[in-house]
Amino acid sequence: MGEPVVIEAQGIHKRFRIPKHRINSFKERAVHPLARIEYRDLQALRDVSFDVRKGEFFGVVGRNGSGKSTLLKVMASIYRADAGRIRMAGRLAPFIELGVGFNPDLTARDNVVLNGVMMGLSRREAARRLDAVLDFAELEEFLELPLKNYSSGMLVRLAFAVMVQADADIMLIDEVLAVGDASFAQKCANTFRDMRDVGKTIVLVTHDMATVEEYCHRAMLIDEGEVRYMGDPGQVSRRYLRLNFERAAGDEDEQDYEGQTGTEDARIVRGWLEDSAGEHVTNLEHGDTIRFRAEVEGVRAVSDPSFGFMIRDADGVNVAGFGTHLESGEDEPAKSLDPGERVRIAADIENPLNPGRYTLDFWVCRNRNVTDVVVAVRRMITFVVFGSVWAPGIVSLKARLEAVPQEGVHQEEARE
Repeated sequence: MGEPVVIEAQGIHKRFRIPKHRINSFKERAVHPLARIEYRDLQALRDVSFDVRKGEFFGVVGRNGSGKSTLLKVMASIYRADAGRIRMAGRLAPFIELGVGFNPDLTARDNVVLNGVMMGLSRREAARRLDAVLDFAELEEFLELPLKNYSSGMLVRLAFAVMVQADADIMLIDEVLAVGDASFAQKCANTFRDMRDVGKTIVLVTHDMATVEEYCHRAMLIDEGEVRYMGDPGQVSRRYLRLNFERAAGDEDEQDYEGQTGTEDARIVRGWLEDSAGEHVTNLEHGDTIRFRAEVEGVRAVSDPSFGFMIRDADGVNVAGFGTHLESGEDEPAKSLDPGERVRIAADIENPLNPGRYTLDFWVCRNRNVTDVVVAVRRMITFVVFGSVWAPGIVSLKARLEAVPQEGVHQEEARE
């Protein structure tokens, strides 16, 4: 991209001092007149550097508390950076917090003019754009109503409309559009697309990975105040989702699963999911193979054992079940699970599951008879499938679809 850099951030640091105990009353101060307030430091941003070129739609993503909104406020000069510098070339329009810059006691008319002036328009130009703002926000009949009487949805529509009509060179947008209704959200989506197509420079903070992948030219992942990755929106989206669902894998030592039912002739030692490298995981990306592993130990002899499991969704609906039995050689009698003997079960399954939370039940049966349960555990494993893909239903099935017009068949013939 040969366009000039219009936002340049170098080595941005931001720290907050948070009191461990705040004195909120005269009584507390009178009782403890010499008490010193202790503070803890919260490092919100650590050496953050990036640049954005003219006409670029740039996404900033991260988990709650990662520092992304703090970064946007530093860019908007709401916060002052402790170290580093930010250079911006062009007129700025921030849309960071709902109602920031609005006076709740003033009417919509006065607030629109006031905000337009704050964004760099002349008073006459701001007043001239009043009709366009109200038309976009669909608030014409509430023009003379004080903003303190507005609902949150009305307020966000007005604020977004003001930002759009300000026609700034650079727009900073935090994800506050979620409070809007469905029709307004679609209008915002169309506006984003139009702004991107005409070459507006936009920095968007969001948790919506579909928005990042659809609109952004580049994106940046922030975690614990540091830049973890910057580049292709698809890669940023996948890294964000993996980080968001990341948690410590279950204890790899032997486990006495609560709720084991059956004849107690065997016990389930442990069960887990693992990735392609053999590491224990508790979440999977959509499309990644489900690699289920379990160990079972015999307590008393179990003849010709079979092993099965069922995947259920968060509502307990059965999604799919699989099973196998203890292998024996060709023309050999069925094997048994003897006392003290251990068997390892491994299942690699194609994963068509849509994003969501799932559980896995596991059981052992005797003589390959599903009604003769030796031991069973409900919800032995809970795991999350993540991804930006969305489709109705529980699974995404591969299909080849086509719609072909019928040649020579006219509407009149179709009616007959």
